[in-house]
Amino acid sequence: MTRIKICGITNLEDALLAVKYGAEAIGFVFSESPRRISKEQARKIIAELPPLIIKVGVFVDEDPQWVKELTEELNLDLLQFHGQENEDYLRQFSGKAFKAFRIKEASDLNKIASSRCRFFLLDSAFKGKPFDWQIAVKAKQFGKFFLAGGLNPDNVEAALKIVQPFGVDVSSGVELYPGKKDKKRMKEFIRRVKLWDYQQANMENLAEDLFPKL
Repeated sequence: MTRIKICGITNLEDALLAVKYGAEAIGFVFSESPRRISKEQARKIIAELPPLIIKVGVFVDEDPQWVKELTEELNLDLLQFHGQENEDYLRQFSGKAFKAFRIKEASDLNKIASSRCRFFLLDSAFKGKPFDWQIAVKAKQFGKFFLAGGLNPDNVEAALKIVQPFGVDVSSGVELYPGKKDKKRMKEFIRRVKLWDYQQANMENLAEDLFPKL
């Protein structure tokens, strides 16, 4: 199953629609961004979410003590870091932290290799546009990851076919404007991911029926 994360959530309506349509994770940006959300706003949204939805805080080079306090107050499940945070920094968060890497070219994979991260996120260095997904295929040797960067309802199936990542992460690709999701695009994005998963599962079942294990 491909996990789906809808990031840059700023209001309750978008959060509840994302959950209704089938997203497993919701991302809240707490650092400088058009999608930045306050602790109080996030608290109100989180209070209305079903218990099994994964709540992800997104940060960039923040004071670790502040991140720890926010994580505890909001009961965040995962912490996503987009800055210059190193391995020692990430270790402070009891296994909840993972790093986002901006990918421009194949040599950027060296950053992942040297980080020794076994779970991470691949973002695009090209604002609003995907990077070369063949690079993402090569990144699978380092661990599981969320594929992000330029994804939208029109290209997510192609990305899944090429990369088959652990999960996909979308923000601007399903927005009306920064911080406000487009209901139709968000629903269609999630529908296409779920459809891809369904088709893959059926193909595997068919193969098992035709060629059962001895």
